[in-house]
Amino acid sequence: MAAAKGAMRDYTVYSSELNEEITLLAYLPSTFSPFHKHSLLIAQDGKDYFMYGKIRSVIEQLMESGKIDRTIVVGIPYRDVKDRYEKYHPDGKKNSRYLRFLAHELAPFLDQTFPTYQTGKGRALIGDSLGGTVSLMAGLLYPHTFGKIAMQSPYIDEGIIAKIQQFADPSLLQIYHSVGKDETAVKTTDGDVRDFITPNRKAKEAFLQKGFLYEYNEFAGGHAWTYWQPDVPLAVGRILAL
Repeated sequence: MAAAKGAMRDYTVYSSELNEEITLLAYLPSTFSPFHKHSLLIAQDGKDYFMYGKIRSVIEQLMESGKIDRTIVVGIPYRDVKDRYEKYHPDGKKNSRYLRFLAHELAPFLDQTFPTYQTGKGRALIGDSLGGTVSLMAGLLYPHTFGKIAMQSPYIDEGIIAKIQQFADPSLLQIYHSVGKDETAVKTTDGDVRDFITPNRKAKEAFLQKGFLYEYNEFAGGHAWTYWQPDVPLAVGRILAL
């Protein structure tokens, strides 16, 4: 895998929606130039994608091989497990505000800070588990802002499937969706044990029936970074493909 030769930068943006300062971790690739436009890859669970997902090396390798455009990665870390649940889960008390933050505050901030395309197709969201869920919800709510979604083992319920079925214009979104074949009894942060594979397969059928630009991948393994990390290059390569 290519070495990560770019630069890490920390940024802070104040969110009026959430009434808090949000720290961002940004990776400017080795080819970064303020004179060239860049795609944006925005990662929920930001620290995890840099630490466990090896996203810097993934980006460099895909750019080096000519498979993706110049890309800046922006990770959004969560403060703790409770904060993550409240922002990412559809029933979380901060979920709707976090979604508005992504579209109305984060996207404009990134466009002002970096040389970007300033289009939905130029912004991709990626996330694992609940991070994949909130990425999908952001795409369904704001498809003109976030036109590409990669979700690894997302939490799916009937409400989310209904939103997929009700989405008016599937041509606006490109989606990569993966889940592990062994995700039959996943321990969740609220203490429950849930079957992830069955609702994810139902979501797959909903995406296909609606005619989304969509790729589905079932990998051998369970609900953990051990299995998500090898899937990251495929996920990123698909949604950012030239």
